[in-house]
Amino acid sequence: MTTPNILLVMADQLAPHFTGTYGHPLVETPAMDGVAERGMRFDNTYCHSPLCAPARFSLLSGQPISAIGAWDNAAELPASVPTVAHYLRTAGYRTSLAGKMHFVGPDQLHGFEERLTTDIYPADFAWTPNWDRADERIDKWYHGMDSIREAGRAMATYQLDYDDEVGFKARRRLYDFARDLDRRPFFLVASFIHPHDPYVARPEWWDRYDHDLIDLPDEPDPATLDPHTRRIRRGIQVDSVGYSEAEARNARHGYYANTSYFDHWLGRLIDALGETDQLDRTVVIVTSDHGDMLGDRGTWFKMSFHERSARVPLLVAGPGIATGTCADVTGHLDLAPTLLDLATDGGRWPELGADLAGHSLMDVAAGGRHGRDEAIGEYAGELTAHPMFMIRRGRHKYIHCDGDPPLLYDVVDDPLERCNLATDPASTELAAGFAAEVDERWDRPGIRRRVVASQRARRAVDAAMTTGPLTSWDYGPPVDPANSYVRNHLDWNRIGPRTRFPPIG
Repeated sequence: MTTPNILLVMADQLAPHFTGTYGHPLVETPAMDGVAERGMRFDNTYCHSPLCAPARFSLLSGQPISAIGAWDNAAELPASVPTVAHYLRTAGYRTSLAGKMHFVGPDQLHGFEERLTTDIYPADFAWTPNWDRADERIDKWYHGMDSIREAGRAMATYQLDYDDEVGFKARRRLYDFARDLDRRPFFLVASFIHPHDPYVARPEWWDRYDHDLIDLPDEPDPATLDPHTRRIRRGIQVDSVGYSEAEARNARHGYYANTSYFDHWLGRLIDALGETDQLDRTVVIVTSDHGDMLGDRGTWFKMSFHERSARVPLLVAGPGIATGTCADVTGHLDLAPTLLDLATDGGRWPELGADLAGHSLMDVAAGGRHGRDEAIGEYAGELTAHPMFMIRRGRHKYIHCDGDPPLLYDVVDDPLERCNLATDPASTELAAGFAAEVDERWDRPGIRRRVVASQRARRAVDAAMTTGPLTSWDYGPPVDPANSYVRNHLDWNRIGPRTRFPPIG
């Protein structure tokens, strides 16, 4: 097989449960449907860490957050950590990033040859959690009920501005790849912020949905919820501020509308591949960094290992990819080895700078079997004071956090995770086996010490960086107007034909 191009399209905070592709009766996702119809739909894929930056850093590096110190949304991804962009670049790919990747620190490329946009979120340490005062809400950047109350229609928001730029720049780059004399394959990541809250949608997407038909969340008695879910409810102000049924329906309406908006941009990128004769030579991958509880279990946003927060869509289509669905449990940690297999046709990988924690999905993507049926997760962000761990194997999910009772669910029979089997005498042996595996796999006290030390150090650095003149790590895409479009020192007889697609003659 000819080495394929790779287009990785990412949403932000998109749970598969809220897409038509994965069976939601209302949400329209025709572009995702099209990718699934001509490729492989993975039905049980989990992010490694249900928070934006750690989820992305673990996906790119193929390593757990505890291995690379990517604890939270203000944790630096060290420049010495190899990413799949480094590896694909070594394998001969042009590597390009458009949109959000939430890089923190002075390295804003991490193996990408170019970034087409700035990031939407800050690159400094200001969003560092404080486990020394874990019960205190940090009002400046914590999620809150404002996102629910402000949901609705608007002509423009900073998120819409951003995604319009991301989509435009990524689409234009696909045309550039097609008309460029550099014939190396490309790895392009187009990463959008939607449908991330605050659930504000343009009228053309909002009006696609009948407001009265928007389904309401599943909200059990708060007294029956696990301790971490109750912590999240307190931290995001559900308990203190709350929301009405009308506000919940409004927020879901905005989320569904923005899911269709993201899907629209996915379709535009796929159209560009077709328009430039690259579709048959490009593997398209669609995923999200994590999901959104969207009111289910009485909470919102992410930050937990419950299904709506931790499960993500994963669609793969293109040359060498079979059509079908995969029910095996898979995870974001599997994407780095999968991309390496794609780039080398399953042959010799570039020399790795670190062990990869996942396993390639190319066997199942090509129509075979995965054979693993498991994923692991780690969380060390806000609204907890101890690291949390997840093991999903087969039909069971086990969640551990020191100080909390263990959680064990059969997510096949109990998809809303209402019945904790860890307290069921019939599941004693199963729960004990998972508990022993957590003890063996993770040094929990050691990880907590590392997290707290990292937080203290970053808070000290942030205090200095915000004193006096601004020290900014935020990425500024280079612009070269002197060599753009028509200029007197450029030969139009060469520039005109070179920028035309299809070429003349």
